[in-house]
Amino acid sequence: MADSTRSSIEIAADPGVVLDIIADFEAYPEWAGQVKEATVLTEDGDGWADQVEYVLDAGAIKDTYVLKYDWDGIEADGTGEVSWSLVRAGVLTALNGTYALSALDKGTKVVYDLEVGVRIPMIGMLKRKAEKVIIDTALKELKKRAESLSA
Repeated sequence: MADSTRSSIEIAADPGVVLDIIADFEAYPEWAGQVKEATVLTEDGDGWADQVEYVLDAGAIKDTYVLKYDWDGIEADGTGEVSWSLVRAGVLTALNGTYALSALDKGTKVVYDLEVGVRIPMIGMLKRKAEKVIIDTALKELKKRAESLSA
């Protein structure tokens, strides 16, 4: 992904627990503050969500968009990569990313890559800062959710 932003976090929960939270899209409004609604539109043959529609309210950016997910990089223990790409949106022109999950002695390391594009003209430095805020917020909320369910 060109011009993507990357961040990582360590979570005191097994990769399978973290993956289950990532895959439970309809629960995102409970823990992912900027997501107001998430609806699975289609699933692949293995029961993983294939396309998900989101309603986003991130202050200056409000949009309804659909992401297509690729679960091919996920192992049985929950490690590996899940990636997504933007199918359609109003304000967004790109929203492509990856969660990479790897096992630690006591938990999971999550590396999050994100590329965001918007129709609104934005200086590159501001765009990367916005990406970083989105990633950091998402990772902290994911950590809080996973550790509360693992406690």
